[in-house]
Amino acid sequence: MSTHQTHDAAERAALQPLRPTEQSRWRGLVLPVAAVALWWALSSLDVVNSALLVSPAKVLATAFEQVTTGRLWRALSASLAREATGFLIGTSLGLVLGALLGLSGLANRLVGPSFNTFKQISLFAWIPLISVWFGLGDVAKVVFLSLAALVPVVVNTCDGIRTTPPALLEVARVYGFTRWQTVTQVVLPAALPSIFTGVYLALIYSWLATIGAEYLLVSGRGIGNTLIEGSEHFRMDLVLFGMTVIGTVGWAMNASARALERRLARWTGRA
Repeated sequence: MSTHQTHDAAERAALQPLRPTEQSRWRGLVLPVAAVALWWALSSLDVVNSALLVSPAKVLATAFEQVTTGRLWRALSASLAREATGFLIGTSLGLVLGALLGLSGLANRLVGPSFNTFKQISLFAWIPLISVWFGLGDVAKVVFLSLAALVPVVVNTCDGIRTTPPALLEVARVYGFTRWQTVTQVVLPAALPSIFTGVYLALIYSWLATIGAEYLLVSGRGIGNTLIEGSEHFRMDLVLFGMTVIGTVGWAMNASARALERRLARWTGRA
């Protein structure tokens, strides 16, 4: 095999994502299985007050009731619709603002200090102002979620653009690239991993903010309202069911984003 072929083979191997072995996948289930077994034992032996720690069987019965009556799908679809709307709005604005701050020195000097102050304000500190301006309905929740998605996209997009390797910019200058060609063919491809990280964080943050918005802006339907209902009626089975759904949806979003990231890494590597 020639040196060139060896180099190509090594490059392809480096671009392949690390695949967990079957053994490592099973190891990841040890802690959840142990936690459920301990939960089942404590509830069966009445070690803990049954009103505070219901049995897994009770939670499964509640899950079956929520699914068969359609209450789960109505609540979950409302939450996901808000999350998707806020995520799209916040991500779109974040990409535009992040690109502007990264590409324009003037914009960075004018807007950068204000944005750096804005991002230091806790997200939940905006709740009183949002509730006064937009009420407690879906509009207020979408505004809140848009803010949650905006900040990580702006920060990562701006940083990705501004950390473009100088060697790449020098190559573009030598080849006589125009400003537009340099941005579209050099800067943005180099910044793509950082931009995707911002979008990935926006997806996760907006889902977490969805639950917070539904819990604090209680008007309407959603999986967060399911938690409120369980808490108000002291139904720990409903609370634990809602928490399980939230965790499962978050895990699915994370897994989907990671899979897309691996595909993106292979595509950019080939490019």
